[in-house]
Amino acid sequence: MTENGFRAEEIDTSRPHPARIYDYLLGGKNNYEVDREAGDRLAAAAPEVWSGVRANRDFLRRAVRHVVDSGIRQILDIGTGLPSSPNVHEIAREVAPDVRVAYVDNDPIVNTYANVLLRGSAATSIALADLRDPRAVLDHPEVRQVIDFEQPVALLLVAIVHFLTDAERPERVVATLRDALPAGSFLVLSHATGDFADRSAASAVYNTATATLNLRSRDRIERFFDGFTLVEPGVAEVPFWHPDAPPPTRPGEIGYYGGVGRKTG
Repeated sequence: MTENGFRAEEIDTSRPHPARIYDYLLGGKNNYEVDREAGDRLAAAAPEVWSGVRANRDFLRRAVRHVVDSGIRQILDIGTGLPSSPNVHEIAREVAPDVRVAYVDNDPIVNTYANVLLRGSAATSIALADLRDPRAVLDHPEVRQVIDFEQPVALLLVAIVHFLTDAERPERVVATLRDALPAGSFLVLSHATGDFADRSAASAVYNTATATLNLRSRDRIERFFDGFTLVEPGVAEVPFWHPDAPPPTRPGEIGYYGGVGRKTG
C-alpha cells in the first residue's frame, strides 16, 4: 500500500487512460506507450485533436481568470489530469494569491504526480475520487480541507463529462455537484462534440481505454448548465469564448464546446 491509499498493482498501464492520452497530446511525458499509440490513432481519425487540446487548455486559462476576476477564491477542479504548467492554481494565483484549489482525479498516477507538485501547500489539495460518484467527491476529506461550501466555488469540469456515458446519467452527476454549490458559484465546463464532422472513428479509439468518449451536441451540452446563468457568449467553440487574441482557427475547426455559468439562486 502506498501513502496515497492504493497499491502499485492498482495502476492500470495495460489500457490507455484519458488523462495520459491528453498529456501526450499536450506534449507531456507522463504517459505510456499504450497512451501514445491511442493518441496517434485519435489524431489519425481527427487531425484537429492536436490544436483542439491546446485550444481547450487555453479556454481553461481564460475561464479561470474570469471566475477569479469575478471574486471567486476557491476552485474545485474535477478530472484535473496530469499536471501541465501553468496549472489551475498557478493561473488563479496570478490574479489573486489567496485562491484555494482542490484537484480531483480517478487515476492514481495523476494523484501521485500532483501530490509531489503540491506538497507543502495548505491551500491546495489532491483527492483520488471519481466523477461518477459526485457525493464521494463532495465529501472527500481532501476536498473539504480546502473547499468551504458555504462560500462561492468555481466548479471545473473541463474535458471530463464526455467520459461519462448516458447510462451514467451525466446530467444528474452535474446536478448533484451544482446543488452543493451556494449562490454566486460558477460552473466551467468544456465537452467534445461531433457537430462539425463525423468523429465516430475518433470516439472508437477510447473503446479500449479506461473510459469511453461520448460526443454530444451543443444543445445537449447546454443542459449541463441548467440552474446556472450562462456568461456571454454562452456555450461556444472554445477558441471563441472570450478570446484574448484573434482565434487561430475558423468556426467548426475545433471539436470542443465550452462555457461558463453562474449560479444565482
